[in-house]
Amino acid sequence: MLLGKTKRIHLVGIGGSGMSGIAEVLINQGYEVSGSDRVATSATDHLEHLGAKIFINHAPENIEGSQVVVVSSAIEQSNPEVTTAKEINVPVIPRAEMLAELMRMKYGIAIAGTHGKTTTTSLVSTVLGGGKLDPTVIIGGRLKNSGSHTKLGQSKFLVAEADESDGSFMRLSPSIAVVTTIDEEHMEFYQTLENIKNTFLKFINKIPFYGSAILCLDDPNIQSIIPSVEKRYITYGLSSDYRARYISIEGLKTYFNVFCRGKDLGRIRSGALGRHNVLNTLAAVAVGMELDINFKIIANSLLKFEGVQRRFEIVKQSDEFTLIDDYGHHPAEIKACLKTAKEVWPTRRLIVIFQPHRYSRTKSLMKYFWSAFNDADHLFVMDIYSAGESPVDKVHASSIVEGVRKCGHKNAKYIDNDNDLNKKLFSLTKHGDVLMTLGAGDVWKLGRNFLGVKFPK
Repeated sequence: MLLGKTKRIHLVGIGGSGMSGIAEVLINQGYEVSGSDRVATSATDHLEHLGAKIFINHAPENIEGSQVVVVSSAIEQSNPEVTTAKEINVPVIPRAEMLAELMRMKYGIAIAGTHGKTTTTSLVSTVLGGGKLDPTVIIGGRLKNSGSHTKLGQSKFLVAEADESDGSFMRLSPSIAVVTTIDEEHMEFYQTLENIKNTFLKFINKIPFYGSAILCLDDPNIQSIIPSVEKRYITYGLSSDYRARYISIEGLKTYFNVFCRGKDLGRIRSGALGRHNVLNTLAAVAVGMELDINFKIIANSLLKFEGVQRRFEIVKQSDEFTLIDDYGHHPAEIKACLKTAKEVWPTRRLIVIFQPHRYSRTKSLMKYFWSAFNDADHLFVMDIYSAGESPVDKVHASSIVEGVRKCGHKNAKYIDNDNDLNKKLFSLTKHGDVLMTLGAGDVWKLGRNFLGVKFPK
């Protein structure tokens, strides 16, 4: 339990990927939890079933009786529940502060980085579970085995995804910090890459003297800050403390050997597909070894890795056609997804439906999108999913297509209507094709239209 007399906690944006997991942990610890969101979702339904009081839409009266109000980074300060809480002197705290309080009472393992956090968090939780450490897990995606954003453990260990989007992850004080990547992302907050790098460096150097940082040496931006790291660190990558060698993708499994400082520890077989997930898996191996879990136990636990929903999720796999759904919305993530699809299905056509996410992100990363889709045989770009942002002048999804075509891609189209897109996809798709829906919005819904469809040979 948290210290003090707090009994009733209200979460604004409770259905969000980061918030719903925290809400579930708080319910499990015996708190009265309420929350609000714009629409009902499976996450809010699940929390309501567990005992949370859920409000659809934001209104001042929703916070009545609450002793603290928790807000996600997506919530504006002008939100009526936030302004009312401040007027009546109810503390308003960011999600990261509540997560930090939960972590303070545990042995915290924070997974940070601009890409790969959710999958790596899931991999680490799988390894700790295999080692009988029974962690509590708070994650940004839904674990496939439970359909939830959290796993409630009974041990001292807490594994959590650390959100860097607004710098609030600096509130966390983990014993182990994993940093997967540092890239140009959330530029509306950070402004420059140097600011992002410096923030991650400060996060790493907050680790206690008895803790450790686990850092991906294959990432050039991480490599550039290592000389300034003041705490104990371990590296992983293709030429690091923990190395991957003899990598192969066979069927729907990735295989590689793990070497630690020259010693071959053994072979890994994992359902985390793709070479980028080799790195994420290495991070989980390094965490497990740091916690004295035997390598054979680590390898056996990774055999059972089921993955995370919307992270290279194979929704349908058959000779008829294959449907993949992925949350990827940054050019680096898109490239990794497409490359993996081509490695797994090298002889099949890859048809990609991409929904850009946020006007601010589309504006700051526009030129990087132009070369991100080279592995797509056909590309359809939908309108930007605003995620609550107001439109930005001259920032449009069609500009992505124009740039992609200027860079040499012949089969890229902008479609502003779901019905038109469905018609074009039905006429284009053939027996054996691979369809991929990409984006952090609701593009995943479109892919479900194709389940049960038979395409011509």
